[in-house]
Amino acid sequence: MNSSSLSSLCCRRSALRQSVAHYRRFASASTASPKSAPPSPKNRWVGIAIITIAAGSTGAYLRSQSPASDTLNPETFTKYSLVSREPVSSTSSLFTLRPRYHSDRNYDVYEDAWRIGVWSVMFKQPQLQIGRDYTPLPVTAATPLTVDEENEGYLRFFIRKDPFGEVSRYLHSLSIGADIEMRGPQIECAIPKETQEVLFIAGGTGIAPALQAGYSLLNRTTEENRPRIHIFWANRLKEDCIGGQSDTPVLETVRRSWFSGWFGSSKNTSSNDQAALHSLEDKSTSMIVRELDGLKSQYPGQVTVDYYLDEENRFIGKKEISDYIASTPRPLDNVPGRKLILVSGPEGFISYMVGPKVWADGKELQGPLRGIIKELDLKGWAVWKL
Repeated sequence: MNSSSLSSLCCRRSALRQSVAHYRRFASASTASPKSAPPSPKNRWVGIAIITIAAGSTGAYLRSQSPASDTLNPETFTKYSLVSREPVSSTSSLFTLRPRYHSDRNYDVYEDAWRIGVWSVMFKQPQLQIGRDYTPLPVTAATPLTVDEENEGYLRFFIRKDPFGEVSRYLHSLSIGADIEMRGPQIECAIPKETQEVLFIAGGTGIAPALQAGYSLLNRTTEENRPRIHIFWANRLKEDCIGGQSDTPVLETVRRSWFSGWFGSSKNTSSNDQAALHSLEDKSTSMIVRELDGLKSQYPGQVTVDYYLDEENRFIGKKEISDYIASTPRPLDNVPGRKLILVSGPEGFISYMVGPKVWADGKELQGPLRGIIKELDLKGWAVWKL
């Protein structure tokens, strides 16, 4: 602790002692004379409040002086460095980060989280002192890390630049090499060990948790145990999933998309967006599609994906979901924990599919099941909102 910090701390402690002494003098003066009335409850609580505030401010100051951790943890923020930012579409990028200070323990922290299920970390926007949760991408054969990068604790994130998102705009403004503070892991959904079938309904960047769920679930594969995951991935624009081929024949429909109700028609894209789209269409396959294809190659017959595009009038609806449910193996019916539906994406997407999450007692909770999944009245499927 430097001299200015020590001086400041001493001043705070002195103020605390003065507050206690003042309260004691007040209590002594009030009780010394038999003619004096006892202190009123109001004055007593004022004195206690002064002591509490002074003690709390001193504790906060001491905590602020504690050194930052070199290992990712849920309690304090850990510094990472921005290694690269690779455009995935005109509105999103792949961020690669590594810990600012090397720690052998980071690898174990990541592995424990991967084994449990879907997890996230909080990124801090230091100017506004606000945070936003993002989901790390798993390492696959399609976009591998080197041995050194894995050992150094590299993490990758698929992040869309939201024009109204303070944290995402901040992240996209950073220069390579800049520090980013993160806290976690936060387990978003623990996938039960007995789970054999996952239906993941993803909207936009909600595909990142889907990749996580697939990675965690499929890593449990043995000769006797071959779990499956089917992913419905909805996007507004083709540029987000260039090269993606659905495993189930998808018929065009004129149903109204959830995107239209929340963001307006995707047909009204700006000229800049259209130019970016045309340039990106020259690429054979997008990075995220390569990730999905990599999982398919690594676990043949256990991963299937269907792509839905708002701009092509192809949307996820009751028929698509019920048709998939009807195709799942019958022996799994009514066995608790064996079949799981996960939904991830923007708030409007989640609300449309399964109803919104709710806040209570300062916590975000699942809330009642609603939306089109509720209307389907599925039996034997657990549902979780991410």
